[in-house]
Amino acid sequence: MRLNWGMVGGGEGSQIGPAHRLGAQADGLFTLAAAALDADAAKGRAYAERLGVAPDRAYGDWREMLERERGRDDRVQLVTIATPNATHFEITKAFLEAGFHVLCEKPMTMSVEEGEEIVRVARASGRVCAVNYCYSAYPMVREMRAMVARGDLGRIRLVVTHFSHGHHADAANADNPRVRWRYDPAMAGISGQFADCGIHALHMASFILGDEVAKLSADFAATIESRVLEDDAMVNFRMGRGTVGRLWSSSVAIGRQHGFDIQVFGETGGMRWASEQPNQVFWTPLGGRTQIMEKGEAGLSEAAARLSRVPIAHPEGFPLAVANIYVDLASAIRGGAQDGLPQAKDGLRSVAAVAAAVESARASGAWTDARPPMFR
Repeated sequence: MRLNWGMVGGGEGSQIGPAHRLGAQADGLFTLAAAALDADAAKGRAYAERLGVAPDRAYGDWREMLERERGRDDRVQLVTIATPNATHFEITKAFLEAGFHVLCEKPMTMSVEEGEEIVRVARASGRVCAVNYCYSAYPMVREMRAMVARGDLGRIRLVVTHFSHGHHADAANADNPRVRWRYDPAMAGISGQFADCGIHALHMASFILGDEVAKLSADFAATIESRVLEDDAMVNFRMGRGTVGRLWSSSVAIGRQHGFDIQVFGETGGMRWASEQPNQVFWTPLGGRTQIMEKGEAGLSEAAARLSRVPIAHPEGFPLAVANIYVDLASAIRGGAQDGLPQAKDGLRSVAAVAAAVESARASGAWTDARPPMFR
C-alpha cells in the first residue's frame, strides 16, 4: 500500500523539486497527496493541482498544510522540506513535533544549536528525520561502503574528495537570483559553496568509511568581489580513526560540470567513484591491476544489488539516486532497516563541520574541532 506524501517547497522552476517528485513515486511507494509548493500561495496551489493534488490539499503555505493535515485520518505520513535553507529548522521541527516523518533538504539547519534541537525533537517524537544526502544512495557508492566494511582495503589511510563546478564563474551573472542567494548570508547562512556542495563530499567520506570527521582546517575564498560568502573552499580534515582527508569544493572551476568524485586509499587497495560516471567503481588491489566494477554485475554486495534498478550497462541517474533515498525511507517508516539512510544526526554533523570550517577559515586555517558539542 502506498504511503501518503506531502511536499513543502520545490515548486515550479525549482532545481530539486522534480527530482523529489520523480524519486518518491518511482517505485509506487508514495503518492503525492498534499503540497505547499511556493511562497506565492496562488501559484503554489495551482501547480500542486496540475501535479494531481486534490484542490482541498493544495495549500497556500506550510502552516496551513500542517494544521489541515494533522487532523485528517488520511494525513500524509512523510513531508519533504525543499525550501530555502533559512526555513528548514522551523518547518522541520514543526512537522516532527506534530508526528510527521520528515525528509529535509540539506543543510538541515543554519546553526549547530538548531541542528542539536532537531536531533532531540526527532528522538522525542519517535519519527524518522532524514536528510537528502542522495549521492550516498547510488548503488556503487553502497558497494564502496560494503567493501570498506568488509576490510577489502585494510586500514584506510587517505580519502580525497571534490565537489567543484564552474557554473557560478560568470561575474556578470552574479546578481542572478538563482545564483545570488547561495552567497547571501541572509539566505544561505554562514557559508556559501562549502555548505552548498562541499558538505555532500564530506558526508560521502563519512558514509563510505563509516567514520566521522573529528577536526578540520579550512581556507575559504570569494573570488568574485561582489560575493560575501566563499565560492571556493579547500578543507583538510582528520577522521575519528585517524584517516587523513582532503576536500576541494568550488563553483568557479570553469570546465568542470558536476565535479563530484571521491577516492579512498587503504593499506591493501584503492578505489575511485565519480558522479558523472556513477555506474562504475575503479578498484585497484595492492600490487594488482585496476579493475572496473559495474553496477548490476554479479558478485556485488546486497546493499548495492537491491538498489540497482536497470540492467548492466544502462545508466541510472540522479533522480533514481533520490528514489533510493525514498526506498530506504519507506522501509524506515514501516519499521524496517534504516542502515544507509542519512538522518538528523548526519545533518547535524554536517552543520557542525560547516561551522568549524568557517571558524577555521577566519583563523587562517587553524585546526578546529568539527564535532557537534552533543557528540563530543
